[in-house]
Amino acid sequence: MNHRPISWWQEGVIYQIYPRSFQDMNGDGIGDLAGVISRLSYLRDLGIQAIWLSPFFPSPMADFGYDVSDYCDVDPIFGTLAEFDGLVTAAHKVGIKVIIDFVPNHTSDQHPWFVESRRSRINSRRDWYVWRDPKPNGSPPSNWLSEFGGPAWTFDHRSGQYYYHAYLKEQPDLNWRNRDVRQAMFDVMRFWLDRGVDGFRVDAIHHLYENLGLADNPPNPAWHEGLSPARRLIRKNTMDQPETHDAIRDMRRVIDVYTNRVLIGEAYLPIEILMTYYGGRLDGFHLPFNFHLMSTPWKPNDIAALIQAYESALPSGAWPNWVLGNHDRSRLASRIGLAQARVAAMLLLTLRGTPTIYQGEEIGMSDVPIPRDQVRDPWEKHVPGLGLGRDPVRTPMLWDDGANAGFSTGQPWLPLSQNFKEDNVEMQANDPHSILSLYRALLALRQREPALSVGDYEPADVGESVLAYERRHNDQRILIILNLGADTIQPRCWPKAGEFLLSTSMQSRTIAEGQLRPAEGCIFKIS
Repeated sequence: MNHRPISWWQEGVIYQIYPRSFQDMNGDGIGDLAGVISRLSYLRDLGIQAIWLSPFFPSPMADFGYDVSDYCDVDPIFGTLAEFDGLVTAAHKVGIKVIIDFVPNHTSDQHPWFVESRRSRINSRRDWYVWRDPKPNGSPPSNWLSEFGGPAWTFDHRSGQYYYHAYLKEQPDLNWRNRDVRQAMFDVMRFWLDRGVDGFRVDAIHHLYENLGLADNPPNPAWHEGLSPARRLIRKNTMDQPETHDAIRDMRRVIDVYTNRVLIGEAYLPIEILMTYYGGRLDGFHLPFNFHLMSTPWKPNDIAALIQAYESALPSGAWPNWVLGNHDRSRLASRIGLAQARVAAMLLLTLRGTPTIYQGEEIGMSDVPIPRDQVRDPWEKHVPGLGLGRDPVRTPMLWDDGANAGFSTGQPWLPLSQNFKEDNVEMQANDPHSILSLYRALLALRQREPALSVGDYEPADVGESVLAYERRHNDQRILIILNLGADTIQPRCWPKAGEFLLSTSMQSRTIAEGQLRPAEGCIFKIS
């Protein structure tokens, strides 16, 4: 176990807010910062300790805020800088930390830096981005592909060069080998840290550097027609380059000047590579996001093997973390069904490490089908028909059974779930057996029992349907038993004595029963 002093980001729970879809207060159909402020009491009562806000910076919205045109302000659709300051103050007042997105890999093509950079080859900011000459035949400098489909190079007719973009052509990549770029981005971090933010979630960190020699990426033998066209190539020369770790260490030096802040990294990487993002001396990310539960088959043996592999790979003193949903991946209830989503909630909130909850998971929201004429996501527009679009997981939060589910008095920017009249926060808050009530109970139990927040992890049992483990802290032992199957089971590890704490069914159980119902999880304190 990590015996260093425990920080808030270790024992707490992070809640991701996608501001466009959380709460709209001005009636334009798009969520805003005032909406987040209005729901802080909900978040406090839910029992989370930190919110992470997806981008709210000025942006042309080609990629809904991940194309930043000004890193040090708030886009008018979300509010003002003064409202952001008010949000930080109000959140801190109710004991909630504020984490924001930091998007260092690319800017908008309308950012003043890029506007200057593309003016001429001799502009002082030319080298702030990745510009290269065409090959002798006029083709792009390499075969690199954009994550959103098509070439990752766009030709600029004025200067006769190509610029690189890992994502949309409206999102040119910054050149992190340029010292002035690095310093400018560190100044951005200081700007928000000085305003009181408690940390950053660093976007797309594994794309930060590219191979300096522009070597082609090799073909991917595992690619097939159902995958994104970007996966035709193995991203050997455009992802996870060695220099990335130097940049992360520099970011960490910036944040460590401030007291008790956290640095989180977004990197979809194999476990053994992900571990390197903690830094050789734990001087990298405090939490490199662990997304592996989202892609692991929902089977006890697979999940147990993942937990074991992840725990075993962690560097000494490194703190784990777990994620089951976010704004880019299909919602949990759509992946494994609502019944098992309750079991997954118990898993997420009882594993060792910091959990992150994506807004709406606590009420069991599912993916919302988006009619073709209402698609907003550029990924779906560029590569239609493969199910890559992220709109279905970004639809508005369902607050009540009133107009537009209480999200907005105007037309929501994306369609609402059709069942919002029967399933929303207000109705679930009044139902003691709802998934929202389960989340609240789990979060309260986690705060009450140190073994669940900071204790060690010890596997207890795994079988065809059962996954069980203990959390231990000092002389306290808590046993979690999960039924991932559709039949009643009698787990071998069922305690002979102890105290029943919680069931996913939100019903009372006794030690004497000795069995788990289908898709049920139970927590016991054992002696």
